[in-house]
Amino acid sequence: MAPEPRDEMHDYIGSELLKGKRALITGGDSGIGRAVAVAFAKEGADVAIAYLSEHEDAAHTRKLVEETGQRCVLIPGNLAEREHCASIVAQTVTELGGLDIVVNNVAYQAPVDSLEELTEEQWEHTFAVNIHSYFHVTKAALPHLGRGSSIINTSSINGLRGNKSLIDYATTKGAINAFTYSMAQNLVDRGIRINAVAPGPVWTPLIPATMPKEKVEQFGKQVPMKRAADPDEIAPSYVFFAAERLSSYYTGEILAPIGGETLPG
Repeated sequence: MAPEPRDEMHDYIGSELLKGKRALITGGDSGIGRAVAVAFAKEGADVAIAYLSEHEDAAHTRKLVEETGQRCVLIPGNLAEREHCASIVAQTVTELGGLDIVVNNVAYQAPVDSLEELTEEQWEHTFAVNIHSYFHVTKAALPHLGRGSSIINTSSINGLRGNKSLIDYATTKGAINAFTYSMAQNLVDRGIRINAVAPGPVWTPLIPATMPKEKVEQFGKQVPMKRAADPDEIAPSYVFFAAERLSSYYTGEILAPIGGETLPG
């Protein structure tokens, strides 16, 4: 990628906000997931990263985490599969000795020009990765989460306003918002908080991998700040929601770092 995304949190200084915590991050090999993993580690958490097959990216993320002195477990596999979602939770608990924080972050997108172009296979795959995995991972994690635990879902600006060329992707992100609102009400008496981060344009490997060159060149320039965010700028939102010291009174919130854009309603 040119330029390379900033997703290694080099300038971030932790303050033990997550000391002793154990976190599972899906889609943690690169981009936002990598930045969150490193930020969590700098705050004192051990981290498990679930990812598809990008082994070099995942190994680099593990190196960054281990340089902070924290543990990092890598779990490859297809999160579109229900059984794998349950297995990553089990492996995290076994290897880290428990689970305190779940970050549902994995995502798939593929632009289309029309609904007629959107195949049933793509629709179903996008849902399997983007929302079904959030359901399956969260359900498997709940028996291991106690009071003070935190679940953080990655949504998107597209889940708040839609996107004409990312119809299936935007629909799943809207579902993530509703899932977050509903589960916040469901879990409040158990002392488990669940929130979502809904970024605007973020410069990650997903962008050049799924968009035509002309769109990549203009990516992010439509927001008031005239640029896309780097993952390093988004990761602190996840630290905020993960750290009870900072967000103990927050649940069912959608935090939208979107570069100066304002939303009605």
